[in-house]
Amino acid sequence: MSISYQVRRFFPLFLVATCILAVAWVISFGTLPKADFAFANGDQIKTVDPAKATGAPEGRIINALFEGLLRQLPVDQPPDQTGSIPLKPTTRGVAESYTVSEDGLTYTFLLRETAAWSNGRRLTADDFVWSWRRTLHPETGSKYSYQLYYIQGAQAYNESRLEVDQPVEIELDDRRPHPSGQNQLFPRGTMLYGLLREIRDVATVTTSDSAQGGTEETTASGPRQIYVVDVKPTENGRVQWNVPGRLQAFSPHPELAKTTAGEAVQRVHHVLPDFSRTVHIRAPNPQTLVVTLNNRTPFFPDLVAFYPLYPVCRECVETHGTPAWTLPENLVSNGPYQLEFRRIRDRVRLKKSQTYWDAANVELETIDAMAVKSETTSLNMFMNGQLDWATTVPNPVIPELMKRNDFLSAPMLTVYFYRLNVDRPPLDKAFVREALNLAIDKRRIVEKVTSAGQQPAQSFVPPGIRGYRSAFCGEYNPARARKLLAEAGFPNGSGIPKIQIVYNTSEAHRDIAQVISEDWNVNLGIQTELRNLEWGTFLDTLSEGDYMVARSGWIGDYPDPNTFLDMFVTDGANNETNWSNVRYDELIQAAQAETDPAARMEILHQAERVLMQELPIVPIYFYVSINMVNPQIKGFSANIQDIHPLHILSRQK
Repeated sequence: MSISYQVRRFFPLFLVATCILAVAWVISFGTLPKADFAFANGDQIKTVDPAKATGAPEGRIINALFEGLLRQLPVDQPPDQTGSIPLKPTTRGVAESYTVSEDGLTYTFLLRETAAWSNGRRLTADDFVWSWRRTLHPETGSKYSYQLYYIQGAQAYNESRLEVDQPVEIELDDRRPHPSGQNQLFPRGTMLYGLLREIRDVATVTTSDSAQGGTEETTASGPRQIYVVDVKPTENGRVQWNVPGRLQAFSPHPELAKTTAGEAVQRVHHVLPDFSRTVHIRAPNPQTLVVTLNNRTPFFPDLVAFYPLYPVCRECVETHGTPAWTLPENLVSNGPYQLEFRRIRDRVRLKKSQTYWDAANVELETIDAMAVKSETTSLNMFMNGQLDWATTVPNPVIPELMKRNDFLSAPMLTVYFYRLNVDRPPLDKAFVREALNLAIDKRRIVEKVTSAGQQPAQSFVPPGIRGYRSAFCGEYNPARARKLLAEAGFPNGSGIPKIQIVYNTSEAHRDIAQVISEDWNVNLGIQTELRNLEWGTFLDTLSEGDYMVARSGWIGDYPDPNTFLDMFVTDGANNETNWSNVRYDELIQAAQAETDPAARMEILHQAERVLMQELPIVPIYFYVSINMVNPQIKGFSANIQDIHPLHILSRQK
């Protein structure tokens, strides 16, 4: 029986049967005044902190609550042949203009005087300096901190790279108890500044009572650092760098109370490169922000329009602490919307901000972002008029939906892939990883499961980036896969433990995992099990490396291959595979320093070739956007990043 016949027969029953679920959804949460616009945002968001978020559901909310120097907005031109209108970083954000130096290294942003926080305070350049410092601070743990590495000194600060005779900042271990009851990075403890004169590695010895017999046990630990700093005096809040200081010893390790010479050692939280003298982010006056880059970076305007580089309100963070500052009753934001309330397993409601600099042009007063995990429920809420925008729909009905004028689909700069944890044998063997890739019939997935025009992926970087030539991994070849598995010491899958595939809650992810599980079993003799996790738990599982194989997706943050490739450098925050390759790291670094555009693209091609040979990830397919949009909604257009700014939408009256 053909799939199209099954869909036609199933579709009416599907709508009738599941509308009951949508009605139950509304009743279960009582009645609320209807929002001007409602959309399905997938699972519950994990955070609205720009420095901590990583997912698309969080990004949609953060883009409404906050605003960066620039804004990604559709260009003023008709749709192309795919129905897409490109996004470009524009001066419709906090910055009203910016200039770039002739060498391409220095960006000077002029902030608009009308930009303000929702508490009424004017937004200044110092807000960006403080927010980017917070993102880069190693204790923040931002997974997107590397997006600031293009700025001179940013990586050294984030990675706590210390060299003798450099200026350093020292935070003493005397943070005041915070009202939240939790240890908080901000406000910080007493800060000292000076020149690092010596780093001493000290081996420590710990003595303890044995659990058996009461005898003492001695354990030697690795080296601990003592930092000897020429601490400079301050006058009126300014560090007197040219004035003689006083040598003092510091260490974050409590067991080091004295040096070998008997000098007192002060306990600290951190010894870091001095931010103001190391990281080239400057605020010469409240309206001007000056940033100096390591190398010419053509996509830097895209980065400052990306939510990890959005500012946050210092007094809000310091008063309430993390994560309490993001609660609706506490949150101070600078975007077109404010966070009115959040109901767990229901919705986030946004209300128009009256302090937003362009509030006069924001038409939708209230927006509901619904926490709808089920594609079936999402579609039926759309059909019943409860949603104006459905971001996902069930795969089986896509062929029928594609005939409708409220179904919008276009190519995306996005790849669906599986991460392989190379610390989990036998995934530590490249032959095994290659065999897993060759054993997947990716064409069957896009033709029989996803069914919306997705393309099988043999590269990690999606096609369509001007001037870039992708590197490829092998295509479907079960015989070659079996041969490689045997060469790795696992003939017919013998000796390979059951492989667990982890995915976040989604009918589509489940269906794809079932096909891949079947391919690995039939083609390689490998047994698998599927594990479904809620969105927040899934993100934590990836971050902690507590998986063997995990479903993943990556949307290009900007139209350049670097946004896909730099995430897999050694210990990269978004690597999450435990894979490391020195040659790969060198190529990514070389691409950042290369000023010739064609040569840079060739270096990135070589890096992708290494990635496709080693395969710590298995590319599955390239996305197309899938959106059901109420025809009454204006301002919504397809684009390769599937980003849809909520504040430019309106409803036809």
